[in-house]
Amino acid sequence: MYQIVSATVGDFGVGAMSRYSPPKRKRVGRPRQPVIIASMLGVLLVLAAIVAWCYYSSSLHKANLLTTDRLDLNKDGFVIRSQTGVVIFKMEFRSGTLDLDSCSKEGQILRCDKSMAGNIHFFIETVKPKDTVECYRVRWDELEEHRLVEHAMSCSGSHWYGGAETWLQHWPIVLKGHQAPKPFITGDIHSNHQAFGGILERYWLSSNATAIKINDSVPFHLGWDERNRTLWFQARYNDSPYRPDPDNPHHVTLSYRVCVGLDVTSIHKYMVRRYFNKPNKVPSEAVFRQPIWSTRALEEVNQERTLKYASDIKKNGFNCSHLELYDRYTSGYGEFELDPIKFPNASAMFQKLRQDGFQVTLWTHPFVNYNSVNFGVGIERGLFVRVPGSQLPALVRWWNGIAGILDFTNPEARDWYALNLRTLKNKYGVASFKFDAGETSYLPQQFSTFVPLQDPSTFTRRYTEMAIPFNDRAELRSGYQSQNISCFFRIIDRESLWGYTLGLKSIIPTVLTISILGYQFILPDIIGGNTYSNLTGLPDRELYIRWLELSAFMPAMQFSLPPWNYDDEVVNIAKKFTALHESLVAPRVLELAGEVLYTGDPIIRPLWWIATADEAAYKIDSQFLIGDDLLVAPVLEPGKQERDIYLPAGRWRSYKGEYFDKGPVYLTDYPVDLDEVAYFVWSG
Repeated sequence: MYQIVSATVGDFGVGAMSRYSPPKRKRVGRPRQPVIIASMLGVLLVLAAIVAWCYYSSSLHKANLLTTDRLDLNKDGFVIRSQTGVVIFKMEFRSGTLDLDSCSKEGQILRCDKSMAGNIHFFIETVKPKDTVECYRVRWDELEEHRLVEHAMSCSGSHWYGGAETWLQHWPIVLKGHQAPKPFITGDIHSNHQAFGGILERYWLSSNATAIKINDSVPFHLGWDERNRTLWFQARYNDSPYRPDPDNPHHVTLSYRVCVGLDVTSIHKYMVRRYFNKPNKVPSEAVFRQPIWSTRALEEVNQERTLKYASDIKKNGFNCSHLELYDRYTSGYGEFELDPIKFPNASAMFQKLRQDGFQVTLWTHPFVNYNSVNFGVGIERGLFVRVPGSQLPALVRWWNGIAGILDFTNPEARDWYALNLRTLKNKYGVASFKFDAGETSYLPQQFSTFVPLQDPSTFTRRYTEMAIPFNDRAELRSGYQSQNISCFFRIIDRESLWGYTLGLKSIIPTVLTISILGYQFILPDIIGGNTYSNLTGLPDRELYIRWLELSAFMPAMQFSLPPWNYDDEVVNIAKKFTALHESLVAPRVLELAGEVLYTGDPIIRPLWWIATADEAAYKIDSQFLIGDDLLVAPVLEPGKQERDIYLPAGRWRSYKGEYFDKGPVYLTDYPVDLDEVAYFVWSG
């Protein structure tokens, strides 16, 4: 029973309690174990709460450490966001995950020292080179021996461009199937459809206004996965043609730079100005204005047929920037003198051609066949790429036989090759040379060079340098970091087909791709494709005409199979478009060519160049711009005399005099006759 004690206000408290003496009660024994257990559980719960709070606080702190203004890093990769918070770039770490406890933040640099697989050196540094551009330098050094580094870039949610020529060329890039990472080196896609092309750069560009450039020092392998829409960037030395730094032979590094801009055009302009070589001169104006004529399509190349070919060009009323003497003019491959049987009076032939107004160029290549008189010279003087650990030449197979390949890292080989070219030039008054091949794929699997090549594609760069003394009219078909060679670059040989596999439809995607890679003085290969691979003889007549019309809007034109092999109508169409090229296209191209020396901007441009907010423009691969004000829409389908045309926003005047100013607009089934190309001029 409780005892009730009266208390005044203010007595309730310690004083009141002190005057209260509860009655004594008899102690009753009861078990203590539940109390102890409950107390222990309470302590554990308190400790767990404290640990959870500490972990939560640490996680918040770590999350803050691994974030910069627009980049979020986690153990599996990183994302970059737009200014509005939308993810515009995503990279996944495929070869290992970061140990976030090893990560720290120093200003705008995020660093990590460990992955779950071992010791690494990893960092992402945010730099802002200008107000409208933000870049992220990424580097992963794998410090454990014999490990590779692989990151996967998501291509979802945007359109991507760049990389390399390919056998099946699309614009934008289309990922097909699953490809394990393979060496990203120059190759001949005409002979190996799975190779990367002869012109490539480690650069990709996205419609999300992001661009990525892989560093030159990386032993770079590229793969992809269609299902997940990812490109795989891998660095490795094992089972690879790349060679490690002798001072650090066991460790690999993957490093690259991602840059984000306001729009795709402005970020590309920044990347080109910052990272690409640029030409230091514009090639011959005549080549931009008048077509090249090549003897390639002649059944036999000799003095009589060459003179007749030149005579027919004049007789049919065509101009000529220069006549290209292609293949089969020497006694053997690797020799530098005209075959005296085929050309009994070569000096007189060259003199006659000059009198008739023809400049002449000669075909050349880096091979010396084993049965050439110069093969022994090459062995004696050590001019060839060698078998490793030996002075023997490493023989290679190319499309004209088995040969040694000249080692252009060797100054003596360069001097010997250049001397032979200069001798031809001086003896016959040759204007320049067509430099064929040069791709890394023609090196043997195991080889040794005078200067060791850590990156095999450096061989391509060294070969293209041989064109510099002749670059006014020189022609190359391979290029790696070669934009400053300042000559014409020809896309790989086309087949006499309509489609995307080296056919007519592949020309615009290929030209746009290598333009984005910084190569602006472009030859779109010979009109009609290469008939030597077409067993039916002449290319389809309609195909030849549509090819001719497209070529008229390229920086330069090149004939081999002459239009008079068809009929008078084809000849007249050819005259019409060579004249249009000279009067309309060439002046615009030459003006843009002068700007290339300072800007590196494309001459042939995609539609999105002037319509960066137009989603439709990012997917169009059958139209293009010359500069910003001339839009071209050729017919690329057989049996068609109409096509759909997309005009970006603006006021456009057609070649027929029509005005369209409600853009953007689709013109459905726009009529285009067989002797026409639809083109439109920006009119404000």
